Order: sequence, then structure tokens, then C-alpha cells
Amino acid sequence: MVVIESVIKSNALGRWYIELSDTLKEESMEICLDINEYADKVEMMGQEYGGEVEVAWSSEDNVTPEQINEVRQQIMAYEAEVEAKNKEATHMPDGTPNFSV
Repeated sequence: MVVIESVIKSNALGRWYIELSDTLKEESMEICLDINEYADKVEMMGQEYGGEVEVAWSSEDNVTPEQINEVRQQIMAYEAEVEAKNKEATHMPDGTPNFSV
């Protein structure tokens, strides 16, 4: 199983981004500006290992608690959307209609 390091960072403008690294490859680094892009890149990186990946999260010192919370909220929303699509649910977990069905 490969470990994919996911480091939350903040740029000079105060915008967060996630830096991904495959721990088995020296020169593998990807930048993600949102959670959908992050999920796609983790999936692509994991395909080489048959989907057997573990994600290790960390953040740089200049990342604010608000930025970390925003990342968490986007992850939860993404996971809820994926779960709803998998179940072909008519409503999202928060009760709003799921229009993608």
C-alpha cells in the first residue's frame, strides 16, 4: 500500500491549496486547488497501486484553522455527494434534492 501525503498549504493571497506526494516516488508532486481536483488526482495516483492507498494529512504552520475547516467541509460535501450518487438517492444528507439522479 502506498501512502499519499496531503499537505494543506496557503499561498501569499491567503488561498489554501493541497500538495500531494506519492511517498514511493521522489519526483511526484501535484497541486490541487479544490477537493474535486484532489479526489481525481488521488484516484489517478492510486490506480498504479490497484487503489490501495492511504492518505496522510498535515498542514503548514501558516494555514489557519478556518482554512483547515473549509477543506474539511468540502471533503464532507464531496463524500456526501459521492454517497448519494452511489445510492441514487433522491435527496442529499442535508435534505436538499439530489438533481443528479
